[in-house]
Amino acid sequence: MSRKSVSKVASAVLVCLTAALGTGSAMAQSATPAQGLLDNSWVFNLGAFVVGTDVKASLNGQSTTNPEIDFDETLGKGDDTTRVRGDVLWRINPKHHLRFSYFNNTIERSKVIDRDVVWGDYTFKADGKVDSRHEMEVYELAYEYAFMKQPTYEVSAIIGLHYTDTTLQLSGNAELTLPDGSTEEKQRVLTNSLAAPLPVIGLRGAWVVSPQWLLEASGQLFKLDYDGVDGNWSDLRASATWMFNRNFGLGLGYNRFTMRVDASKNNFNGSLKTSYGGLQAFLTGTF
Repeated sequence: MSRKSVSKVASAVLVCLTAALGTGSAMAQSATPAQGLLDNSWVFNLGAFVVGTDVKASLNGQSTTNPEIDFDETLGKGDDTTRVRGDVLWRINPKHHLRFSYFNNTIERSKVIDRDVVWGDYTFKADGKVDSRHEMEVYELAYEYAFMKQPTYEVSAIIGLHYTDTTLQLSGNAELTLPDGSTEEKQRVLTNSLAAPLPVIGLRGAWVVSPQWLLEASGQLFKLDYDGVDGNWSDLRASATWMFNRNFGLGLGYNRFTMRVDASKNNFNGSLKTSYGGLQAFLTGTF
């Protein structure tokens, strides 16, 4: 799944690059390579993260409210981790832009637990091996309006739609208490997912500090209380990009994302708190 997600993003970026090369830039060539990131019709970023992730969640049973589980503490650090982020900016004209972003964070863990873990109506017993998987996919389509625009900087307001799809899976030998009070213990794979579309508002600023360097920062905040989902999200990012020629550059940034949700849905009845923060290295292309 992780490789498929990465391939999907890379394919989308290649398609957009081909379209951009075929049509050419609608704007005049910029004075410096870094200014091209403020003037060109297309800007692409594709990179990978080295981040720390914090996942805490609880899944309620049919008639009980279960305690929260700290996945890192209880189920171990990630054995197999995939994190990728891609962004495509289409500058329709100097003030009006569209941006599409995709982020995938997948962590797999395996541990012999030292305490009972209650997940919904099931209990994974101490001294048993539990495999877990946490996958979060984030899609965003946003409109940007550059209300401040100069040759060396721009500041844009952001409004759009953000879609987060989170899946938590636990597998191992688990005990289920039946209605008659008896218990049934066997190998199980328990999968629960939570999908939440929500509005996005924010700001983004970019500043050319030298002919080959651009600094950029953005912040987005969003909250939703609708149809059994009550949550809030924040996404903060800062980066520096070095353009080694007019069309390509390398960047290094820091991204901090947090999400807190209480949900009463068929596939997820409980709470979820997840965050990640760390460095992102990325390749930039602009045309």
